[in-house]
Amino acid sequence: MAKPIPLTDDQTLCGNLDIQINSEGLWLYRGTPIGRKEIVNLFASVLSMDENGRYWLTTPTEKGEIFVEDVPFQAIEMDVLYQNEEQVLSFRTNINEVIIADIDHPIRIETNPETGEPSPYIMVRDRLEARLTRTVFYQLVDLGVEMTVEIEQGKDIINEQVFGVWSSKKFFHIGKLTQQN
Repeated sequence: MAKPIPLTDDQTLCGNLDIQINSEGLWLYRGTPIGRKEIVNLFASVLSMDENGRYWLTTPTEKGEIFVEDVPFQAIEMDVLYQNEEQVLSFRTNINEVIIADIDHPIRIETNPETGEPSPYIMVRDRLEARLTRTVFYQLVDLGVEMTVEIEQGKDIINEQVFGVWSSKKFFHIGKLTQQN
C-alpha cells in the first residue's frame, strides 16, 4: 500500500500537472516541449521523488505530480582531474548542475536483461539521478581499469575481476570481466 502524500498545512495538492520528462531528459507540458531553459531549471529546483518512486514539483504552497519516463536528468559532459585512485570525475547535467562522483553521488549501471545493454546513472541529489549520455558513458568506459575485488557468495569469499572507474578515492563497478577462451 502506498504511503500517504505528506503535505504541510499551507500546501494544496494539485494532482497531476500534465508535465512529463521523457527518457532523453526533455521536459514537456501537455506533450509540448518546454522551450525556456529558465523554466526547466526552476521546475528542476523544486523537483523531488518520494519513497514510492513518484515525482513531485513542490513549493511552499502547492504540490503536484509529474511523470518521468526514466530519470529526470541527463549527464551531458564529464571532466576528469588527476589519475588512477586519485582521479576525480565531475559531470554536468542538462540543467547545468555539476556533480562529483563520490560516496554520496555514486555511479551505477543497470543492465537490460533482454538486450544486455547498459544504462549508466549518477546520483544528483535526494534520490534524483541523471543518466549518462552515450558519449559520456563511452568516455567513462575509456577511463576504466581492471581490479580484483572480494565478493561474498554465501559463506565463501571469492576474488573476482571487475571493470570500473575511480573517483574521489572510491571505485565504481561498471561490469564483470569474463574469461575469453
